Amino acid sequence: MEQIELDDSVLRLEKGVLHLVWNHGVRIEAGNARAAVDAVNRLANGRKLPLLVDMAATGFLSRRAREVFEEPCAASRIALLGESPVDRTVVQYQLHTSKVPCPTMFFTSRLEALGWLAEASTAEGTSVSAAV
Repeated sequence: MEQIELDDSVLRLEKGVLHLVWNHGVRIEAGNARAAVDAVNRLANGRKLPLLVDMAATGFLSRRAREVFEEPCAASRIALLGESPVDRTVVQYQLHTSKVPCPTMFFTSRLEALGWLAEASTAEGTSVSAAV
């Protein structure tokens, strides 16, 4: 397993899936959003890989951070992992009002999110283990 520790998050590559876990209560602004996207690109090392983003414990996501996340990166598809119906509502609104760079879905179940990422990878001819 490869890992990059950032100030506000940890990114790891495990079994063909990039996992970005934001620290509890973090405010996601343009600067730490940019650092996360750059880390995704660095760890992917020229490949397109599925990305699981654990954003359940985040405190705030700025408009400028959303703009950074609209830029294409090494993610082939993105599963956003939250905790509650409120998280789902906020994310669904943002997904409908933003340009997403690749297929992106919200989940409250880690296993469902990993399954969705694995489905796409299988269809694209790459291997991902959903049992992470």
